[in-house]
Amino acid sequence: MLHTLKISTTDLEVGMFVSGLDRPWLETPFMMQGFCLESAEEIDRVRNYCSHVFVDFAKSRNKDHPLLKRVRTVSTAIPIQDIFPGRPLKTYPTTSAWKDESAQAWLVLDSLVDDVGAIFQRVSEGGSLNVIRLKKSVEPVVESMSRNPDACIWLARLKQHDQYAYQHSLSASIWAVALGRQLGLPRHDLRSLAIGCMLMDVGKLRVEASLLQAARPLTQEEADRMRDHVFHGVKIVRESGMMNQDVVDIVEHHHERYDGSGYPQGLSGDKIPAMARIAAIVDTYDAVTSNRSHAAAISPSDAIKLLYRSRNIEFQAELVEVFIQAVGIYPAGTIVELTSGEVGVVVSECRTRRLKPKILLLLDKRKYRRPEPKLVDLSEDASDPDAPPLAIARSLEPGSYDIDLSELRV
Repeated sequence: MLHTLKISTTDLEVGMFVSGLDRPWLETPFMMQGFCLESAEEIDRVRNYCSHVFVDFAKSRNKDHPLLKRVRTVSTAIPIQDIFPGRPLKTYPTTSAWKDESAQAWLVLDSLVDDVGAIFQRVSEGGSLNVIRLKKSVEPVVESMSRNPDACIWLARLKQHDQYAYQHSLSASIWAVALGRQLGLPRHDLRSLAIGCMLMDVGKLRVEASLLQAARPLTQEEADRMRDHVFHGVKIVRESGMMNQDVVDIVEHHHERYDGSGYPQGLSGDKIPAMARIAAIVDTYDAVTSNRSHAAAISPSDAIKLLYRSRNIEFQAELVEVFIQAVGIYPAGTIVELTSGEVGVVVSECRTRRLKPKILLLLDKRKYRRPEPKLVDLSEDASDPDAPPLAIARSLEPGSYDIDLSELRV
């Protein structure tokens, strides 16, 4: 059970462990994995950003604090069907091999990148959103993900667009469809997730570029202007004639947080539309695993840990756990070192053996570049029957050993 309490920042004391904020972590300079307050100066720093925070007393040093008596505990798990009432859930079998699907997925994502760039460019110039073109572009991606999601997940990590907003839209859509597929949502819901997450930041095209590219904490007035991208986005989507309420919900509520600390309305729990709860997870996951103007990327596996620690604080626990099932403990794009000393990047997972994904080996035991990358399946590796089974020893930070994912292709 999690033991957290929402308290005013005026009640903070040294030794308390801050596990949640009254605003998205991405809008502050604090570590998203939470932190223990070590000084009065650090408390003042928190007060500059937040009016209240969430304290985890199990991780705090002052466990006998009187406020402990008011600690709330998280309720038992909610059945997935109860999260999506009235939506018939199904199981999606994998109907194509990863190698076969990757060739098709490459073409599909190439087309989608071109279309998204053109659609966003038109909006940035004051034009209307071309919903029909977007729907047609998204459909092949949903089809590919339905057959085998691993290929698109892998390729989404490789494809790098010049504009972060375009890249983020593409990747977030892929993660959302992967999560929706794992949940068993109907195909039309997968399309809604793809379109909604593609458009959730379209309102940033109406925000000053200087704010989007700022490599410093924003002032409160600047942060408010940045938050206005939600209202701009809803306006753009509605004016396009979009009638799909799930898409509108994603654009309007993807910054809401399960504990009520998000914006624009401070909704909490099941008051947040379910599809927007999914969007919040994939939005955060893709943001923290990408290099942004104000923050360096963290590894996909570290991002998974971050989401797991945020269960029923910022994100609904059940949806976080299904997301982890969808992308794996070591998601595609994770740079890893093997027990042999070799270094590679995860390209897809083994869905029955989560710690045994497919790895594209790039460096040998001495950390020298291999003449040619080699694809190995840890779930099937038997190169030396007398040697210990090959396994992942640890995940590495993005960019380790100058590995650039955008240069890879399998």
